Amino acid sequence: MNLQEIRDKLDEVGCGFCLAKWTQVTMHLGIGMTHSCHHPSPHKIPLQELETSHTALHNTTLKKRARKEMITGKRPKECNYCWKVEDNSNSFSDRVFKSSEPWSFDQYEVIRNLHPREDYNPRYVEVSFSNTCNFKCVYCSPQFSSKWVEEIEKLGGYPTTTNYNNIDDMRQKDEMPYKKSDYNPYVDAFWKWWPDLYKDLHTFRITGGEPLLSKDTFKVLDYIRENWKKNPNLSLAINSNLGAPDKLIEQFIKSAKDICDNNKVKEFIIFTSIEAEGQQADYTRYGLDSQKFWKNIDKILSELPKVTINIMATFNALSVFTYDHLIERVFRYKKKYSNGKRYSYSAIQLDTSYLRWPPHLSVKILNSEQKKLILNSSKKMLYYGIKDFDQHNYGFSNIEIQKLKRIYDYSISEDSFDLELNRCNFVKFVDELDLRRGTNFLNTFPELKEIYDTYK
Repeated sequence: MNLQEIRDKLDEVGCGFCLAKWTQVTMHLGIGMTHSCHHPSPHKIPLQELETSHTALHNTTLKKRARKEMITGKRPKECNYCWKVEDNSNSFSDRVFKSSEPWSFDQYEVIRNLHPREDYNPRYVEVSFSNTCNFKCVYCSPQFSSKWVEEIEKLGGYPTTTNYNNIDDMRQKDEMPYKKSDYNPYVDAFWKWWPDLYKDLHTFRITGGEPLLSKDTFKVLDYIRENWKKNPNLSLAINSNLGAPDKLIEQFIKSAKDICDNNKVKEFIIFTSIEAEGQQADYTRYGLDSQKFWKNIDKILSELPKVTINIMATFNALSVFTYDHLIERVFRYKKKYSNGKRYSYSAIQLDTSYLRWPPHLSVKILNSEQKKLILNSSKKMLYYGIKDFDQHNYGFSNIEIQKLKRIYDYSISEDSFDLELNRCNFVKFVDELDLRRGTNFLNTFPELKEIYDTYK
């Protein structure tokens, strides 16, 4: 079915009907929050609901109310992201795209006939067991990094107008992460639900924090190794900054090798992140040793010949000066490890998204000549793109190219971005970073000296 036909089928049930409210979930177990689809804000999972049913990690009363609205011709306010698209353009919203996914649309008849108060096992599950992490990436937050929590508890938020990464609001909203040593009722509920959940899964992805620092990640891998026959068609994905201790990297590769070599899943994707090269990468992703990072990339791609690595690059103002070198490196890995055996067409993919928060790190703070470097990088990616005559098809795909190109378009777009305020915040932020971390911003990013001096 095409997208219009899928939209028509959804509208037969209701103008706000979206299968993702049932089929997809992200569970932030470290803070006890959940949401279906990435657009609505996560909400707290009431512990009293969890005591009644561990499936309340997904089937909360709040979600069930939204589901009832969807099947009675209404549009839940929390899904406003899609309503803005549908009311102001002829484009298809994510309501249609997510409902059309293979983990969604085959459930259409089941879900339309399901009572809204009934519990439902989702098909696409993302889970974060905790915020335990060994990095403090400059654009990250305490919700996703225990290192950030430690810093902010000791030194407070940053002296920007946004009071960047202040945790007072998290405390007031009961969103402070559980410590690794604490008992976590949400993780406990997950393991009670897991055997029943596992058999119905289409896609399962572990995020973080840093998943390789969590014993629950390896517990999942061990379960799959022993019980894979219950769901041999699972698509499995794990995030990692690839900066964990060597023994954990070795343990992970050993588990992944057994799963992949013995076809215990349908596919296995490893997601990681980097958005610059050398010392500029290490500054941006504080805690990163970029040489070790690429050494581990080599190790994984050589020892796991079926696995694909997806680099999620959060493109920001600190990425532009070395991103072309990153493109060249990724292309070399694409070529070196192309073998025709992998779950995806490419050994390694560069998935570039643009940073919006914190705004003081947005590419919009750059001058026009620096923004052109983004366009130049996209041209380089195009040069290394897949060619029709290339039988190996190890170059960059059109999607990879267009995702980078759109960042240039975003950088020059007209909107309400407050350039003066965010450049001032940028200077305050990097000054405080250097003070707290013993780094030297201007030595690392001499290209930004003019902006820094002007707004200092």
